[in-house]
Amino acid sequence: MREVAVIGVGMIRFGKYLDKSPKDLGRAVCWEALKNAGISPLEIEAGYMGNAAGGALTSQTMVLAQVVFREVGIVGVPMMNIENACASGSTALFQAWRDIQAGHYDTAIVAGVEKLYTSDTQKTMAALAGGGDAELEMSVGVNFPAHWALRATKRMELFGTKREHFAKVTIKNHKNGCYNPRSQYQKECTMEEVLASRMIATPMSQLECSPIGDGAAAVILCEASKAKKYTNKPVIIAGCGLSTGAYQETRDITFNDIEQRAAAAAYEAAGIGPKDVTFAEVHDCFTIAEFMRVEGIGLCEHGQYDYMLDHGEVEINGRLPVNPSGGLLAKGHPVAATGVAQICEIFWQMRQEAGQRQVKNTKVGLAHCSGGGIAGDGAVSVVSVLKKGF
Repeated sequence: MREVAVIGVGMIRFGKYLDKSPKDLGRAVCWEALKNAGISPLEIEAGYMGNAAGGALTSQTMVLAQVVFREVGIVGVPMMNIENACASGSTALFQAWRDIQAGHYDTAIVAGVEKLYTSDTQKTMAALAGGGDAELEMSVGVNFPAHWALRATKRMELFGTKREHFAKVTIKNHKNGCYNPRSQYQKECTMEEVLASRMIATPMSQLECSPIGDGAAAVILCEASKAKKYTNKPVIIAGCGLSTGAYQETRDITFNDIEQRAAAAAYEAAGIGPKDVTFAEVHDCFTIAEFMRVEGIGLCEHGQYDYMLDHGEVEINGRLPVNPSGGLLAKGHPVAATGVAQICEIFWQMRQEAGQRQVKNTKVGLAHCSGGGIAGDGAVSVVSVLKKGF
């Protein structure tokens, strides 16, 4: 199978863009990615678009890929519109990676675009609730904050995790976000502020939940042997894995088997193990999620993330930096854009272009993005392993 390289990226600052359409957001990041890669739109052979909630929140209910890519001169090529909850962008990346790897195309553009801000927050929350079983769980109030709060409570019972441990994730990620010009929030917060913020679902406060936001990100992929035509610093997607939930009623809700399966596939494809990963971007939709993601993908033993936080191991200057971008908690979470934005961050880190948030050891980067929830399990999880191609 052929190797696949990332040769260019583009991303806007996540936040509130009430005067912008999905087309506007997508156009901006696609132009940036094309320019960053030094590639002509006419050289792009396929396009992949991730979008989750557009059909519920905007008038652009279909064919967003064709609408956005046309804006930057990409026409007449195969295009795929992909919805997979919060992992929509990551799933688009996974499919593009597989298609180039298999020899179907030599180049592709992947974008994740999301408009979540509306004049009615309840409308946004109702759209996001569609990431679960709307008839079985969401109709009786088991929404995503409640879902993750139950997991946090069970972890506290099993491992003695304290609210202060959860708060440390918020504090770390908001500090990292201050160094990221594309982060929605660029303000540090204290332990006292996190614990005193409005309770959303016990034991999680408002500052322990990722914010609603608009955003977009795009990457240009190329068959690795041809990447040198465009850049001398390609970043290789060495492995990518996608899994869905098993939905077993007796499962341990403090551990995500779905992420373990996705990670195992990615590690196998990359020919490495979790001990080889030197930094990671994971899907911290809530503080408890960062614990479960890191443990689920094998970066530490189940129940050991408290220790890593307490000893500074996951700080930017730590042994294994986690979410140097600020993560979803600070950078924001326009759901379909999130997974593509994670690839942008790893690309910048590996090329030493991350400024004040630059981590030291960027040999192997990992991006994890999960989406949805059904019967107490995740709906989809995507893990990508990246390495330097230079």
